[in-house]
Amino acid sequence: MFNRFRQLFRSVCGPLGLALLGGVAAGPARARAEVTDVRRDLTVAVIEKVMPCVVNIGTETMVESTDPFDQFRRNFFGYQSAKQPRYSIGSGVVIDEDGFVLTNEHVVHGATRVWVKFQDGREYEAAEKVWTSKSDVAVLHLRTKPGEKFPAVKFAADDDLLLGETVIALGNPFGLGGSVSRGILSSKNRRPPEEGEPLYVADCLQTDAAINPGNSGGPLINLRGELIGMNVAYKPEGHGIGFAIPIKRISEALSEILTPEILKQLWFGARVRADQQGLTVVSVQSDSPAAQAGLRVGDAITGMGGRPTRNLIEFSRKLSVAGEEQPVQLDVQRDGKSRTIAVKLIPEKAFFNADLVRKILGATLEELAPPVAERLRRAGNNGLIIKSVDEDGPADKAQLTPGMLIRGINGQATEQMVDAAKILYGKKHGEKVVLDVLVEIRRGVNIFQQTGTVEVAVR
Repeated sequence: MFNRFRQLFRSVCGPLGLALLGGVAAGPARARAEVTDVRRDLTVAVIEKVMPCVVNIGTETMVESTDPFDQFRRNFFGYQSAKQPRYSIGSGVVIDEDGFVLTNEHVVHGATRVWVKFQDGREYEAAEKVWTSKSDVAVLHLRTKPGEKFPAVKFAADDDLLLGETVIALGNPFGLGGSVSRGILSSKNRRPPEEGEPLYVADCLQTDAAINPGNSGGPLINLRGELIGMNVAYKPEGHGIGFAIPIKRISEALSEILTPEILKQLWFGARVRADQQGLTVVSVQSDSPAAQAGLRVGDAITGMGGRPTRNLIEFSRKLSVAGEEQPVQLDVQRDGKSRTIAVKLIPEKAFFNADLVRKILGATLEELAPPVAERLRRAGNNGLIIKSVDEDGPADKAQLTPGMLIRGINGQATEQMVDAAKILYGKKHGEKVVLDVLVEIRRGVNIFQQTGTVEVAVR
């Protein structure tokens, strides 16, 4: 019928009429095409997906007053100086629906109070914070209502990076709705990670997406909306250069800080890492509860007590809560076979104590106690006091004497006995460690402090 009408219209109106008819017929299709907004490309879609996970982080830190009169009273009369609040801001990203937020350690370092603000205006206090300063990674757990859930970003696979691919740096530095910059991945991290080494620029991803100081801790994502790095403002003066901690280093840091040892001071003795396949045991300490239970490197943990675990956060929390009260049943896959391993965690202080330190170092140490602690800490010192030294032991041979303060071992602070014991544990006979030592020298009524390092070969 339409063809007969078309032929009749052509004979009457000619080619011009046919063109008009074609325009009428094409009208609805063109109208449908115009409904699609050309601005809404893949970048916009990914930002809309991930931005609800991005948060603003505010901190309050109490610092000593800079008032000159306060400093005079502190230096000459021993007065404790007044404290005043200092505020700072940064960004973060939710990594678990139960309210766990990833950010930089330097964003929350030393903070006495931390709060988190979402794009929609909701604000929460951080109930817990754990971190590793060497990797500049911190995790906050929000104080939320029972059953409250949050959108969480998805992790990319380790090393799933393409030079030149489009990347997006997100942040929420002022709590006003978020900040976005786009660029390319200019360079991958340029050196392999080294155990115990602090993070350097060479370990980071480089991008030309603008990363300003307030965006530190925010996510760097790919066009799938996956987290490939965490923004770090290393060199604010550098134009067109931004850096981000790669997802591989983030995952390694999470396996160190999301442990029963950090969360609840319970000794588990195994490091578990999350990857695309699930949870995998990457190391087991000798004589630890994990080792005694039969856990091995390479074991895949599929669940606890017959129930699957969603991720490393859920696994660590459940293990920390239940571990001290009763053995925890771990569902493990090894060599293609399923098995159940029962692990009973113990308090760290029950094993990592002064007896262990004396056995290795040849010296009895004590934690600081008033009034010595008050005097030393007022001068900014923390550590362990040497109470006695075993004759002809490692400490004696290194000329350590009672009264000296051990402030650190191998560059790590030793504020508590557990800290020193954990650093020394596993050292082989004759292996050398470097102690950061403080000695007090009395001259009349005055006390002078001298610091230095001492090398000790442990037994």
